Parts: sequence; C-alpha cells; structure tokens
Amino acid sequence: MRRILAATDFSARADRALRRAGMLARRFSADLTLLHVVDDDQPPAQVDRARIGAETTLKEKVQTVSELQDLDCRLLIVTADPFDGILQAAKSTAAELIVMGSHRKQLLQDVFLGTTIERVIRAGPRPVLMVNREPAQPYRRALAAVDLSDSSMHAVRTSVELSLLEDVDLTVVRAFTAPEKSSMYLGGAAHEDIERHILDEQMKLRTELRSFVESIGMQQNGLSFRVGEGDPYEVIEAVAQDMDTDLVIIGTHGRTGIAKVLLGSVASQVLSRLDTDILAVPTPRG
Repeated sequence: MRRILAATDFSARADRALRRAGMLARRFSADLTLLHVVDDDQPPAQVDRARIGAETTLKEKVQTVSELQDLDCRLLIVTADPFDGILQAAKSTAAELIVMGSHRKQLLQDVFLGTTIERVIRAGPRPVLMVNREPAQPYRRALAAVDLSDSSMHAVRTSVELSLLEDVDLTVVRAFTAPEKSSMYLGGAAHEDIERHILDEQMKLRTELRSFVESIGMQQNGLSFRVGEGDPYEVIEAVAQDMDTDLVIIGTHGRTGIAKVLLGSVASQVLSRLDTDILAVPTPRG
C-alpha cells in the first residue's frame, strides 16, 4: 500500500478514520492525503470562509491526532459535492485506498443508503475502508465473506495486495442454503439422514473454499474456514461476533438504474449493520 486518501467531515466518526489511516500510513510507509470537501452548493463567500476554516482544522488535526503526528501528510481541500469531491481527489492522488468514517445510524431506521460513503462505495472504482471502531491496535482478526464469485475473489486478492492481511488471522466464510432439506423433511427422512446431508454439503463447500484460496495464490497457514447454513448476513454476523473480528472484507457489485442502491444485498446489509471495520472492494468494471 503506497497511497492512502482519508476523507473527513470533522465529525467524531471521521476522526476514527483519520486515526486508522494514520496507523496504516505509518505501518506501510504510505503517502497519506487528508481530504475535506467543501460543499459548493452555497454562496461563494460562504464557500471561501469554509475553505479557510477547513485548512485551519486540518492543520490542527495533524498536530493533535497522535496517529498523524510526525507523518508527512498532504492536506487537500476540494470544493464540490462531497461524493464527487472524494472521487476526484482519489483519482488525482492515485489513492489505492479510501478511508472514511462510518455513516450515522439511527435507533429505529438505518440511513446508510444514499449517504456519501454509500455512494463512494457503490459508484467508486477504489477500495473503501469504512472505520466503525476506535482504532486501538493493528488489525488482528479478519473475516472474508465470499460466495466464490469473481467479486469476492477480487476482494480477497485486493486485501492481500494492500498488505492488510499481514500478521492477521483470516477466516474465510461461506453461507449456504440446502433446498433439499425441506423436501427431505416433507418426505419423512430420518433426522440422522438430514443431518448427514447438511454435513456433506458443508464438507463439499469447505473443499471449494480451499480451492478458492489456492486459486488466489494465498498460503493456507493461519487460515480458517467457516461454512454456515442460513441467511448470508446472519451467518457473517454470527461468525464475526464469535471470532471477535476487527475487519470484514467483502466485494460489492456496481449496479445501475433501480438496482444501483444494492437494496437487500448482502454487501449492503454488512455495510449498514455490522459494527466492525469493513473493507468494501468494488468489482472492476469491464
């Protein structure tokens, strides 16, 4: 990892992202750009004042955030729509990773869809690290949620290329459904036969996961595999909690039209509901 872009709106959530970005930049000797986007949908005089204030605040962050101190950070202020500004900055700095704070969560209604980070993850071409937790230490336990698709293969490969899995215990997780299970129940199959069928499915999928990892060229030392029956998000959440995971890796699919919001997708559920840091990797276009 050579170039990191950390976007901040100066909120407490964004401060967590700045701290994590500083830790990563220090560990990998990467160039770090701190970005603030001034919304251009306001009077010019107000935009000018906001730019001056943002420059002052960014300088203060470099001096007061311990993870940023003594780092040669580039400060960048862009006037644009926040979503467009982040993508423009990522392109101009050739960032390999965008680091952002988590979205706001309401008690009764999740507002992830349509937020700036959701738009960057959905429409941008670069991996996005969404920081949910206070960064107390380097990542130690990661979970890669895969479905054996090209998207999940690219996500795991990208995390390796970014060196995010160095000295990290990785668990590769696959959820599955057993449609034959219902027909076996209805057909009066013995409980032992049904359980044996589920175990056979799990063993087959574990073998497929090992082949999946081998195809990426990863060493299997330190890897573990979990296969769970049920709803994909619920399986991912259960394993993440059981393993006390501090980083979840997932691939996202770019969509257009009505489907572009990823409503109901596994990636959308993971991004909007899991309370751990998440690396969202988009599928390469074309």
